[in-house]
Amino acid sequence: MKFIPYQIQTGSENMQIDSDLLDSAIEKGLNEPIFRLYGWSPACISLGRNQKDDFLDKKFLKENNIDIVRRLTGGRALLHDKELTYSFICPAKYLKNGGNVVESYKEISEFLIEKFAKLGIYTDFGTQKAVKTKFDFCMLISTGADLCYQGKKFVGSAQCRKNGYILQHGSILYDYDKNLLEKIFQEKVETGEIISVKEINPDITMQDLINVFSDC
Repeated sequence: MKFIPYQIQTGSENMQIDSDLLDSAIEKGLNEPIFRLYGWSPACISLGRNQKDDFLDKKFLKENNIDIVRRLTGGRALLHDKELTYSFICPAKYLKNGGNVVESYKEISEFLIEKFAKLGIYTDFGTQKAVKTKFDFCMLISTGADLCYQGKKFVGSAQCRKNGYILQHGSILYDYDKNLLEKIFQEKVETGEIISVKEINPDITMQDLINVFSDC
């Protein structure tokens, strides 16, 4: 596995790096996975590939120094702020179930499960819940392939596929600001539906999280 160490970039830089890595893997016919860790500065809203942005109050975002970027992957919007983000790129044939979207999510996420266990965080896959179209915030939707902790969504991931290769990236909640989320997404954020590292174990630092995922 090729590992790209943690760096903090702007939203547009992070999405460009992921896009360039995917294109490079395709061009070189790379057989091994690429695993990358990153953070965001300033905080940034990422929109799914086909998601409309009409729910966003852009004046509010500008006043609060929050960027907006569009992802290669689908799904709903995320606020990238107090989190660790990963991207995983591989040829679909590298996976046992690379042709099946849900199963490939789970297969890639097994790597995450092993890393979380080293921190005493034992995760599993949630159950699919009916999608209510008013939810623009990705973490309020569970697909059955998301990583959960005690039934609460913990990691939100998304995929895109290009020329036989998969790019999966995901948001690992270290902490979150409930009030800010509600102002951005203009809907109630049920804290019973999501959970962060700090809520699971406040003694785990962001650096602890980075360190365990850097051990590839």
